[in-house]
Amino acid sequence: MEVLIDEHAGYCFGVVKAIGAAEEELSHDGSLYCLGDIVHNSAEVERLKDKGLQVIDHAMLPQVAGCKVLIRAHGEPPETYRRAQSLGIKLIDATCPIVLALQERIKKGYDEMRQVGGQIVVFGKPGHAEVVGLTGQTEGTALIVSAPDDIDDIDFSRPIRLYSQTTKSREEYQQLIANIQARLPQGADFVAFDTICKRVANRAHDLEGFARSVDVLLFVSGNNSSNGHYLYEYCRKVQPRTYLIADASQLQTDWFEGARSVGISGATSTPRWLMEEVKSVLSAQCSVSSDATQNMDKQLNTEQ
Repeated sequence: MEVLIDEHAGYCFGVVKAIGAAEEELSHDGSLYCLGDIVHNSAEVERLKDKGLQVIDHAMLPQVAGCKVLIRAHGEPPETYRRAQSLGIKLIDATCPIVLALQERIKKGYDEMRQVGGQIVVFGKPGHAEVVGLTGQTEGTALIVSAPDDIDDIDFSRPIRLYSQTTKSREEYQQLIANIQARLPQGADFVAFDTICKRVANRAHDLEGFARSVDVLLFVSGNNSSNGHYLYEYCRKVQPRTYLIADASQLQTDWFEGARSVGISGATSTPRWLMEEVKSVLSAQCSVSSDATQNMDKQLNTEQ
């Protein structure tokens, strides 16, 4: 059985930047605080923890006054920067440039909407770190829409500026736009901005071809990765024999019955080394299974 790793899989630029910044600091000081999990992958979080990265939450900021704290790729609201400054915390800002640009666009849109009584709407997952940072640009007033049909709280009589979390589904975002347009009165002031990361959007297209090319697909992702769940569900539509795993310990032998090829892919928050580890374990299992089958065949031939 052939085991292949998707050549396009692995960290996006923003995650690479954040992990690189963390490892650079750790190589000098041996310890560093990070505001939230640096990436939505527990295996990578544990790897960096062993190097000295300590995860904290906002409530713990007073306990690390005067220390260095990393802001991960998801970004933070303005209040975090103000609080850190008041506590003498040196921030290492690893906000993804794409997320940072989106924050600035939303801040500009919010300032404009305040002048005309309009509203900012964000398509995203409530409570997600990136969404918290985005709504912070509006002093917490932005309306969060979590699904294309979740539009009843929008005031269609007021101007609307719509933005999307960078890792959301482009298809769902287009459906949301269509649903809003269907409810708008004539002459309404509505503008929807294309703010989904092109790396994420193109990833789905690339992944579709890979999923179709193998008999079984293993999708490696952390359980709390929005991008991971979106891409996993996307894969299942084109390859029914797609299985979501966090690491090699979750492999089940019955998944591979009759399969001649197995593909391994992952979210933009899945480290390459973890996919390599899954491949190594699966290949070893296949080798053991093959040896056992050959031994059984030899035994049967001897008995005959």
